[in-house]
Amino acid sequence: MIDRYAIFSICLTISLFINNHQANCQTDEDAFFIKNIYNHTLADSKAYDWLTVLSTEYGARLTASDAAERSVNYTKSIMESLDMDKVWKQECTVPNWIRGDKELVAIIDSKSKGTVFIESTSLGNSIGSGPDGVYAEVIEVKGLDELRALSDDEVNGKIVFFNRPMDPTQIRTFNAYGGAVDQRGRGPAIAGSKGAVGALVRSMTTLLDDVPHTGVTIFNEGESYIPAIAISTNKAELLSELLRKETVKIYIENNAQLGPDKTSYNVIGEIKGSTFPDEIILVGGHLDSWDLGGGAHDDGAGCVHSLQVIETLKALNYKPTRTIRCVMFMNEENGLGGATAYAKESNEKNEFHMAAFESDSGGFTPRGIGVGGKTEVFESKFQNIRPWRDLLGSYGIELTPGGGGADINPLKSQGGLLFGLQPDSQRYFDFHHTKNDNIDAVNQRELELGAAAMTSLIYLLDKYGIDGAE
Repeated sequence: MIDRYAIFSICLTISLFINNHQANCQTDEDAFFIKNIYNHTLADSKAYDWLTVLSTEYGARLTASDAAERSVNYTKSIMESLDMDKVWKQECTVPNWIRGDKELVAIIDSKSKGTVFIESTSLGNSIGSGPDGVYAEVIEVKGLDELRALSDDEVNGKIVFFNRPMDPTQIRTFNAYGGAVDQRGRGPAIAGSKGAVGALVRSMTTLLDDVPHTGVTIFNEGESYIPAIAISTNKAELLSELLRKETVKIYIENNAQLGPDKTSYNVIGEIKGSTFPDEIILVGGHLDSWDLGGGAHDDGAGCVHSLQVIETLKALNYKPTRTIRCVMFMNEENGLGGATAYAKESNEKNEFHMAAFESDSGGFTPRGIGVGGKTEVFESKFQNIRPWRDLLGSYGIELTPGGGGADINPLKSQGGLLFGLQPDSQRYFDFHHTKNDNIDAVNQRELELGAAAMTSLIYLLDKYGIDGAE
């Protein structure tokens, strides 16, 4: 008599052996291809050369500036040279903020220090002081709650000095940035609503130096605009020390203004998928930068990372099954005009971004890739890509919860996964939004490693999707 249970056990063993063998072959195939991705990127990448041109010949690419508009055409020409199936510019409306002449901020007639000039830079979307400047007493607060607790009489006619440092104990400095940047983002507007005549904000960095960091500040409709200026961390320390001893008065003179909105463009190129053309995998960075340096780390690095993904896949003759779309977003820094226009048109066309991958954390050595999405999407899909951790882990790349970026977050509603490159963050805020964010701050090999990590994940996303084995 045939033992059915023995036969079932034998069949199950054979089936498991075949499946494991197929899985091992599949893993070997992927490992070899990812190795080729790294080999090509580290030996023949064009990313550093592209970044050199972008950050030096075009330089500071403030939204609505001539340099920003010329960089649109430059990156479009790169995409066209990569022989993508389609390359185009997408119109978007952007703010037209103009810094004007160099700022002047000075402590006047301090009892112990005399007159002290302070390294400073106007915050984006703020206004100027007018030709007569602003001269007033300074009051210090450590955050928005402390400001709100003051009466209007205590604030009226004063310059409010926001001086909560980034937390140096945070290992991931982006967490420290997130814990302090609300002062810059909304502090000046809240101060203005209480009668302040100006705002000074400690620069967003853990480094003590004399380099001021700009960034956007937000005034909503109907709120009182006041001059809003970032000062260097060294001078923030000095000012705070003086305020503990004496009344301090400061003079501010700046010339910032908001002109009429302008038209600018996202730059988009795509390779059409052969099997699932309606499933889009986006890879991108933002083309605009602040006007103080070359925008090399923020976010020239993210732009050339994304362009290199396309160049590498083309060089390796990879034929994607899904549509891979490369996007250079405009106006991330002070308005998100490009992201808004992109998401609006995409939603109107009922597109589905299965995955969107943004690089906007600099060109340092990649440590991981964050993964995010709507809660229900993340919980069901993240487990499907977890097995890739072994393939990526060989190159020091971890897949961790918490991914996305300002330009791709509006696509979350489409139900795909969002990804963000996570380079080592220890030095990023030494350069962020400063005159020092230039090509000499970027290490070529570190930049290329980031591009290789991104290309590897794009390859896996294209081959397997986010729904598990197909």
